[in-house]
Amino acid sequence: MKVAIIEDEALAADRLEKIIKDIDPDIQIEAKLGSIKESVKWLAIHKVDLIFLDIQLSDGISFSIFDQININTPVIFTTAYDQYAVKAFQLNSVSYLLKPIRKTELAESLQKYKALKSSFNIDFNELLAVFQANPINYKKRFLIQIGDKYRKIDIDEIAYFCACDKSVFLRTLEGNSYAIDQTLDSLEHSIDPNVFFRINRSFIISLKSISNMISWSRSRIKLVLSPVVENENDTIVSIDRSSDFKKWMNQ
Repeated sequence: MKVAIIEDEALAADRLEKIIKDIDPDIQIEAKLGSIKESVKWLAIHKVDLIFLDIQLSDGISFSIFDQININTPVIFTTAYDQYAVKAFQLNSVSYLLKPIRKTELAESLQKYKALKSSFNIDFNELLAVFQANPINYKKRFLIQIGDKYRKIDIDEIAYFCACDKSVFLRTLEGNSYAIDQTLDSLEHSIDPNVFFRINRSFIISLKSISNMISWSRSRIKLVLSPVVENENDTIVSIDRSSDFKKWMNQ
């Protein structure tokens, strides 16, 4: 099988290549492309069996590639926070991988590709139509039980969500913390990705909570949040999410 990886972050592309090779050493990585312009030029004269495609590239949204050249190659999209993808890809049996990419999920996506190989026929006009449709309804509030009473917490009151000792807490901008019966994984899919970003395994932060950003080792960013987090090393944006965090901040 011949594969092309379209990803503007070199570290992420290298990591993806390693995982692919770990799963199936016989897969040939024909190219690692970092931009729309480079991808259009390469794909116009080369053919592969499967494309791994990041949605957000350095020079724009990757869908524009298909506006410029005709491609019928199956695609596995990769994304950090674009929640519209889930519904869109179900229409065409196209898999997507949520960053940071997990080996088990990638293996399942490759297996799905092999099973459906003969029936892939992607309608990118339909795919784009879903992305351009009205936004889905994200969570607007949380109902919190405090003893025998309940309190409503509106989404715009929340500074961040954090996982600690197998529990998940939300913390308000006023500094109050409340335990909630949800995982960070489920929260990530139910709150507005334009407002909230998962910076690592333990924190989903809101834009409002960021007080300061500090350049950190290995191209990472350390965030100073308000309300203050007891251990500020917990708020370092992970390597896998640093590139997408910068894009998120630069929207």
